[in-house]
Parts: sequence; C-alpha cells; structure tokens
Amino acid sequence: MMISPLHRYLSEMLENIRPMTAGTVNPVTETATKPDLSKLAITLTTVNGFQYSSGDADHRFAIQSIAKVFAYGLALDDLGPTEVGKKIDVEPSGDPFNEISLQSGSGRPANPMINAGAIATVGLIKGRGGVDRLSRISRIMDLAAEGSPGELEINRTVYHAENINGHRNRALAWLLRSFEIIDSDPEPVVQDYFLECSTDVTTENLSMMAATLANKGVNPVTGREVFSEETTRQVLAVMMTCGMYDAAGNWMIDIGLPAKSGVDGGIMVVVPGQLGIGVYSAPLDSHGNSVRGAAAIRRVTRDLGLHYADASPLGGSTLRAHYSLADASLGVVRSTELSRITSQFGDRCQILEVSGDLGFAETETMARTIVELDDDVTMVIIDFQGVDDFGRAAVLMLASLTALWRAEGKDVIFIDWTETLVEHILDYIAVRDDLELPDPREKAKAASAGHIDLPWEAEDLEQDINGEFRLFDNRSAALEWAELRLAHRYARQILQTDDTPREPESAPVFDFLEDRDVNVLADYMELRSYTAGTIIRRVGQPFGGIYFIRSGRVELAAEGKDDTRYRHVYLSPGSTFGEFALSYTGRQLTTIRAIDDVEVLVLSAQKIAKIEKSDPQLAIRLWTAIAREAYTVLEQSSREAGAREEYDPEQD
Repeated sequence: MMISPLHRYLSEMLENIRPMTAGTVNPVTETATKPDLSKLAITLTTVNGFQYSSGDADHRFAIQSIAKVFAYGLALDDLGPTEVGKKIDVEPSGDPFNEISLQSGSGRPANPMINAGAIATVGLIKGRGGVDRLSRISRIMDLAAEGSPGELEINRTVYHAENINGHRNRALAWLLRSFEIIDSDPEPVVQDYFLECSTDVTTENLSMMAATLANKGVNPVTGREVFSEETTRQVLAVMMTCGMYDAAGNWMIDIGLPAKSGVDGGIMVVVPGQLGIGVYSAPLDSHGNSVRGAAAIRRVTRDLGLHYADASPLGGSTLRAHYSLADASLGVVRSTELSRITSQFGDRCQILEVSGDLGFAETETMARTIVELDDDVTMVIIDFQGVDDFGRAAVLMLASLTALWRAEGKDVIFIDWTETLVEHILDYIAVRDDLELPDPREKAKAASAGHIDLPWEAEDLEQDINGEFRLFDNRSAALEWAELRLAHRYARQILQTDDTPREPESAPVFDFLEDRDVNVLADYMELRSYTAGTIIRRVGQPFGGIYFIRSGRVELAAEGKDDTRYRHVYLSPGSTFGEFALSYTGRQLTTIRAIDDVEVLVLSAQKIAKIEKSDPQLAIRLWTAIAREAYTVLEQSSREAGAREEYDPEQD
C-alpha cells in the first residue's frame, strides 16, 4: 500500500525540527524517569478515528497537567457549570501554572488549568456507586483514549517523585481548604491529583483523547459519549483561553486552537470537528511547554491551515460518490472491444466525486480513500467540479499524493472547471526538491479544443507505461481518456490495429445480430468519406440512417444557449452513430463532426425502409438490436446511479 501523504508530511516535519536543542527538562521528570531527549513524536487522529503517527509514537510519558482537562470535564458533568463555577472561575490568570492565583476574598482559583484550580477540581469530584474518585477520573481518561494502542496506567515512580516534591501543591490545597473551596481533608485530594497527573500515555493515546473532544465528547472509535456536548464546549473554551498558562495569548495568535500542555513534554491540541493532535518532546520552555512539541504544532497548523482564523466559509464539504469506471456511464456505446475492456478492467480505474469545501478533514478522507485502494488500481479520477473552495491542507496532500501515485506508474486525472487548484499544487511542487509533477494545463487546453491526446499517440506499444497526471474540464472527456488508457494498459493489441479499417461485425449494435444478418446488412451499406473538420450530421436533422465508423474518429457534441458547444465524446473505429435519432423526436440529438479523415459505412434510412418491405423479419431483428443497444446505454446510466446511491462515505 502506498504511504499516506499525511504520514509522509509528518515524518518530514519531525525531521526538520529534530535538530532543535533549546529547553530544559522538568526537574521532577528528570529525577523520576531521566527522559531520552532524542525522543520526539506526533500523532493526528481524525474524528473518524483514523490515526497518523510519526516518530516515537509508542513512547510512554506522564500526562501531567493534561489530565486537568478530563477531571474538569468530569466535574462539569457531575455538578453542572453553575455549581463548578462557584468554586472555580474560568478567566485566564496570565500567571505560570503553579502560581497562587486565588480571588481576593473568595479564594476561588482563576481557572481549572492552573494547579490551584486543578486541585480544586479534584476536590469537587466524589466517589459514586462504590467507585472512588481516582478510579472515576482514570476511567474517563480510559474512555477518551479507547481505540488507541495500549492502556493507560499510573506510573508509580513519577507519582512518588511528585509526592516527595509537591510542597507547593500541598500548600495550595491547604489554602483552598481555608477558603472552603475544598470542603474536606486536602491531603487525599492532593494525592489523587498527583496520581492523575502520573498516568502514562503515548501520543497515540493523547491524540485519541483530543479527537474525542474534537468529536463533541464522543470517542470516534467506540462511539461512546465521554462528555456531554455542553461540557465539551466549556472544556474547549477553557483550554482555548487558559490551557497554555501565561503563553496563552501568543499561542492563540500562532496556533489558534484549544490546547493543554504537561511538564513531562506532552501537548494535546483539539481542532474542533476535525481532529486531535498529540505531541511529545521532553525539553520545556520558560512557560512549561514542550519546545519541539510547540514547534511541531506551529508547523502543522500553518501547513495544513488549521488555525481557527483559517477556517473555510460554511459549505458542507463531502466525498459524495466513489465508484469504478466499469460503473460509469459515457452516454454512448463505444466499440465492442473497448466496451469489453472497460467491463473487464474498469475496476482498476476508480472515480471520486467531491463537493463543497476541501479543508483538512475532507481532504484527509479523500486521500485515505485513495491510499487504501487495492494495489491493482492503476488510475484514479477525482472530480472537483462541485468544489467551492480549498485550503492549504488540500494543496499539500493532493500534491504529495499525486506525485507519489504517478511515480508508481499510476495515473491521476483531475476534472475541474478551473485551473486554480492545479496552479496551487504546481506552485507547491516548485519549491519541493523531492516531488515532481508535469504541468497538465497545456494538454487540458488541447482536450478542451477537441484534441484529447490519445495514449497510443504518445508511447510506443512496447514501452513500459509511465504514470500520467491529466486535467480535463469536463467529465466525458476524462472518462473517454480513461477508457482508452485502460485499453493501452491491458489490451494494447486493440490499439495496435486501430488504423486498420473495421468491419460492421465489430459494432456493438450489430453484435446483437447473427453473422449472416450482418453480412446481408453490409451489402446494403454505402461507403462515405469525410475530411477532418467536416460536419457529418447536425442537431435537429431527421433520422438519416446508421453510420458505422471504419476508420478515423468523430466527435459528438450538443449545443446549449447562445450556440454554446458542449463536447460529449469521441467515437473511434468500430462504433456507430445516428441510431439514437430514432428517439421520440425523430431528430438528431447531437452534432457529429469528423476529427480525422473518416470513412463510414452508412445503412441509410431509405435502405432500412427497403429492408422493412423486402425482409420484415430482418428489419425486426435490426430494430431489436437497436433497442438492445439503447438499453445497454440505459443500463450503464442506471449502474452509475446505483453506485452513487449505494455509496456510503462512512465506509471510506
């Protein structure tokens, strides 16, 4: 399976910040665990429960102050925000995490993220149903982390170090008791506070816990509610303003996301509605936040456009359909050989349709869908015609994904009315030394003008096939190119003989007849030649007969308002046209133009009328064949409609 563009990005990003040496280790951590300063890790978890990790993601470290978030959530769910608010305020203190920030007179801590407020929070939580306070707090953290590797366990070595060195925290607890913020013996409260902070986690655990908060308090893997929506909203708000202590203001400017740090080197970040992030690196800055961890978060939010101020306008983005070329409808029946190839190999070309805005979450879903495709899929078509806007995450992931996919000899096809997304991707590629993509825009302009650049014109049939990156401004041209590309990949012998004039028995409509009937009909056909650019049939003309293409190509195009011309599709040798003028209008539905010098065999309307009189049974069989061809086109359309209806985005 191909590496995900997110995995690749995270690995490169960590290597870039790994040389940073600033910061000092928390003295208690240094005493307790003597951390390896080379350890560095990051994990992203989406609200769908998918994790992307790089570095030492399985390394365990103490959660420390990040546990305050989950204790506070439990207290809110137990008592409600009003009762909790009587004991603990929600205002930023502007002071370090261990400062004595108590309100004059009431003794109420400034917020639950500083130590005084966190100890007061633990004091508000009581045992229930025979389960003690610490077990309840631990259980909440377990539920939030469930679905990530490993289990959360209290590190007794860290606990003993915290207990021995926790004089200031004990003093805070007794001070809180003097104001009756804590209404019982403060020592057990302090002990439980030390124990919750001593719980070992990994970045994978931390990221899943953050994703639970990003998912409105529901664990994205288990689907179990950990906190109510109201509680989650308040927890995130407090994290936003108070989670990074006296660095909260700069954090909001640089990062713009709810976060909580711990003095062992972990940072937990929540991108509401999208993902959770966990990072780890032991050395801390003067505010008690991981130096490399903060640098990693700063890079991720900048590169992926995750800052709250970078949010896209409202626009319901979604991967709305995913199906194979075998299920797609071109609106015509092409040559029998190509139809059979598409039926046999169409699953090796997958089509994704995207709509709305492409932010991080939407692009991640799309990229993951492509990365997880079967190995024998060699072509992916992404239809961006319904996309309203896109962000930096879309550019980064699509650039990496497209370059890597093409490097593996596979094809990536974009369908887009504009060239804006491709232009941004090429600009991104231009500053990368490790990624390469050709500019597809010139070929896109040629395709729009009627020159589709068929694959066999570009490569010798004996050469290995290289991956292509193509852009089309309409769906029919893209699907046509994909169908011919499949033939180029898996049945080159058909393309090798494409210049050889075809005989009527190769046409799909005549494929429904016996050979003797085709031979009789062939005797009624007349050979006609058209030079390139000639209009063979025009919209609105009455039925003129069935045209079988012996050589060359023709284009079917309809006309819209103000003579706007919409290209439908090319037809190559072995295909027929004209028969669909026998619809209820009795008129030609499209304009047919010769792209090359074309030879056709025509079974004219007059000859068909003659057959009806001289051989009515043959005429019936001919009309039956035409009807069956029409139903084949209808079946193609129905199959695509069914594939769209059956698509479940949750499965991707």
